[in-house]
Amino acid sequence: MSYAPRIAPLLQISARRVEAVLELLESGATIPFIARYRKEATGELDEVQIADIQAAWKKMQDLDKRREAILSSIEEQGKLTPELKSAIERAATMTELEDLYLPYRQKRKTRATMAIEKGLEPLAKRLFAQRDKSGVETIAAAYINDLVPSAEDALQGARDIMAEWINEDKKARDKIRRHFDRGAVVASRLVKGKEEEGKKYQDYFEWSEPLAKCPSHRLLAMRRGEEEGFLRVAIAPDEERALQDLDDMYVIGSGESASEVRAALKDSYKRLLSPSIETEFRNSSKEKADTEAIRVFAENLRQLLLSSPLGEKKIMGIDPGFRTGCKVVCLDASGNLLYNTAIYPHEPQRKVFESQSEVEHLVEKYGIEAISVGNGTAGRETMDFLQKIKFERPVEVFQVNEAGASIYSASDVAREEFPTQDITVRGAVSIGRRLMDPLAELVKIDPKSIGVGQYQHDVNQNLLKDGLDRTVESCVNAVGINLNTASKHLLTYVSGLGPVLAQNIVNHRLENGPFKKRSDLKKVARLGDKAFEQCAGFLRIREAGNPLDNTGVHPERYALVEEMAADLGCKIVDLVKDKTLRTQIDPKKYVRGDVGLPTLQDILKELEKPGLDPRGAAKSFEFANVHSLDDLHPGMILPGIVTNITNFGAFVDIGVKDSGLVHVSQLADKFVRDPMEVVSLGQQVTVRVVEVDYARKRVALSMKGL
Repeated sequence: MSYAPRIAPLLQISARRVEAVLELLESGATIPFIARYRKEATGELDEVQIADIQAAWKKMQDLDKRREAILSSIEEQGKLTPELKSAIERAATMTELEDLYLPYRQKRKTRATMAIEKGLEPLAKRLFAQRDKSGVETIAAAYINDLVPSAEDALQGARDIMAEWINEDKKARDKIRRHFDRGAVVASRLVKGKEEEGKKYQDYFEWSEPLAKCPSHRLLAMRRGEEEGFLRVAIAPDEERALQDLDDMYVIGSGESASEVRAALKDSYKRLLSPSIETEFRNSSKEKADTEAIRVFAENLRQLLLSSPLGEKKIMGIDPGFRTGCKVVCLDASGNLLYNTAIYPHEPQRKVFESQSEVEHLVEKYGIEAISVGNGTAGRETMDFLQKIKFERPVEVFQVNEAGASIYSASDVAREEFPTQDITVRGAVSIGRRLMDPLAELVKIDPKSIGVGQYQHDVNQNLLKDGLDRTVESCVNAVGINLNTASKHLLTYVSGLGPVLAQNIVNHRLENGPFKKRSDLKKVARLGDKAFEQCAGFLRIREAGNPLDNTGVHPERYALVEEMAADLGCKIVDLVKDKTLRTQIDPKKYVRGDVGLPTLQDILKELEKPGLDPRGAAKSFEFANVHSLDDLHPGMILPGIVTNITNFGAFVDIGVKDSGLVHVSQLADKFVRDPMEVVSLGQQVTVRVVEVDYARKRVALSMKGL
């Protein structure tokens, strides 16, 4: 059964394109490969659209598996009617499926099942029909026995049974679900006696708003406060209206039987229906909040990974500190460790002269071209110290985001790279390498430890991992990887590879020397035709004999480029060097079969700039003369660097310990829906100080009018 007709309307993508994507995914193609090299088949769908198709496909497969299990279970019970079977087969969501299955699900002991065991089901049916003219006490008296000592006990049992019937009625559940959907309010309240302990959640001590309008970060904050025991969070619609709808559905007339049904439905709503649907909405709202938080996190991660590299330069990496000093490492242009030491320019040692002399000596000895300083503790002070030094050679000083460096330094990866060095040296190396190539270094760290998200520990961890891994994979393949210098950690994320093939490539390199051409990849152990197809276009060989090996042109299209060159009476290398030759190529002439204009235009772009790194060049930055909150006052205009982006604004490092917040309403002189439309991670911006909250260590900033 094809899933394309079911997925297409959900995503508003044609069934033909969806079918093409599904066929490619089933054949083992990766998302980056499909997006880059199968544009004709998919109609130029991007990575996000392809990932959405993949996610919908998996969800529908899971739905169908559950559908089969439910059908089998009800059939085994001998209760599968043609009508019920048809309803189950038509069910389009997991919620709908589970509602249909609820009356047939194996039950634990409930008040209703115990009442049924006492023989009270006939009484419940009689009362539910609401046809009796006589009093309910009289009717119930007939059911008194050893297990049912009184008429009231009988009536209570009957109400318990009716309450369960109402709860299991799909129509009732749909009705209450609509109330939740249209009018549910999420409310948080302080747990009594937790005022001081839970102070960080004081914004939510008495809070309520429509669930539909509650942003993801606020919902996750409330849920975290609840999990930590400081808040109580509830989701509920207008109870009176919900009960009235149930009353209209089940209550007939105004007799005593009707009163019993009304009492049963109230009990059903409060004890069964409302808590059950609330759980659904807690889960679905959490899922939506998770999805949005992961989206923001992934976009931040993308921007960080695609930060501008300085390139292959001789780097001094410094992990700053006060008491323990600043760890200094010197790296060659390939990132190899040459030397490490420690300097103590700050309090309490304050060996400024000695530290300066050591830095000047190392810069000269190792030909250092740039210095990379971590932005953690003492980072700002270390920048100030270095910027006062007058070097004999041109040396730029950069501050880099050191988030995750400590995680890397204690990791198996770091121990493997530097088995004889301690964690302080490894951390400084990571800081130095981040300046050279942020992508190559950051792939060694668990993405959620990089520090550019919010609530990363609160969201679904499997979804988070999938989303972030996909982002890393996308970035690695977007940039293109140097086959002869890439680490196994970087190679792992290349389309079609993985840990085993990445290690095999490194092993092959060590045994046979650098790769001379892309086709040599086929000599790597266990790297077959399919893996070659998926990875080759994303791997670059700088000094290859065939210039196409240093481009994003896939080997499957080399013959096509050769044909272009032959038609112009030149070689491929001439096409790369001579713009006038490239302008003579009419791409329409080469359209055929599975090669359309999108692929041909990509080929021409690659010929124009072979081996181009799309990330741009790194820029240095200098803070204003502020070091702490005490140095700030409203109205100050300061330079800053964007360190994190959320749905509600952007955090900007202005040179004090705590980053300030530019609220989304203060990002621009126009209305801003998404902060990422205005700012990007690592962007150098100018901000105005609006307010300084010394007690909570918060700084409010604005970019309006600047």
